[in-house]
Amino acid sequence: MNINKYIDHTLLKATATKAEIVKLCEEAKEYNFYAVCVNGCYVELAAKELEGTEVKVAAVIGFPLGAMTTKAKVFEAKECIKNGASEIDMVINIGKLLAGDENYVEKEIRSIKEAIGEKILKVIFENCYLSKQQIKTVSQLAVESGADFVKTSTGFGTGGATFEDVMIMDSVVDGKAQIKAAGGIRDIQTALQYIEKGVTRLGTSSGVALVTSGISNKNEY
Repeated sequence: MNINKYIDHTLLKATATKAEIVKLCEEAKEYNFYAVCVNGCYVELAAKELEGTEVKVAAVIGFPLGAMTTKAKVFEAKECIKNGASEIDMVINIGKLLAGDENYVEKEIRSIKEAIGEKILKVIFENCYLSKQQIKTVSQLAVESGADFVKTSTGFGTGGATFEDVMIMDSVVDGKAQIKAAGGIRDIQTALQYIEKGVTRLGTSSGVALVTSGISNKNEY
């Protein structure tokens, strides 16, 4: 298994500098990760650094709270695609889902997917704030709205990915969308367990550690 091709090499902290993004891209090239995942202001830089490579640029939208207007998220998504992103990781409006406004959530996901066309859309739920039933509900809404991936977490909430939540998401999407696990994935054993449970992408800032651990423990997978 090439664990590197599951990894979105991620740097989303508020203090991220240009130099750190350049380093992120250098690591992504060195280890041939699937993508880098960055905030919107660094999409253009990442796209330039990765030009001529297979590494994709993923941009986060409505990050990390998901509470801005749909129109703002659509604009942000279009801007990131224009600047070189080929994947969009959007945060749902969590408060609207908690209030039972499923129509709002579905329309917002659909609006962003329509805005980016054939580009990949990953929908971040922030499962730590949701009940198991709400995870099922939003998984179904995401599939119905045309999402390409459902994603567990931003990594900035009160909790990250869990095996239980991934299994719930997998049971609902049933192959109609892929699953990205993010938040707290820092060792190779955990990463491999997620992949065994059907995850096809891992969002982590520990990509280099995962890959180098995988090299030294290659008999494990």
